[in-house]
Amino acid sequence: MPRTTKILNISLSKELYDEIIDIALQENRTKSELVREAFRQYSANRNWSRIRQWGDETARKLKIKDEQDIDKILHEK
Repeated sequence: MPRTTKILNISLSKELYDEIIDIALQENRTKSELVREAFRQYSANRNWSRIRQWGDETARKLKIKDEQDIDKILHEK
């Protein structure tokens, strides 16, 4: 059966490596599980940041300052 995962080698400072080891041991997890979760969280935060940026740009273009401005846009006839 072919392998379904890929291996990624990375370089870390000794301090960061030691911190990963400590947390993995405390949480009874593998280093890989911990790093995978950290990347998933990073990716989710990055996506939300892009959404917030789009929202800010849209609000500026439409001159939206507060919820009342949004309500006016939604209920225009």
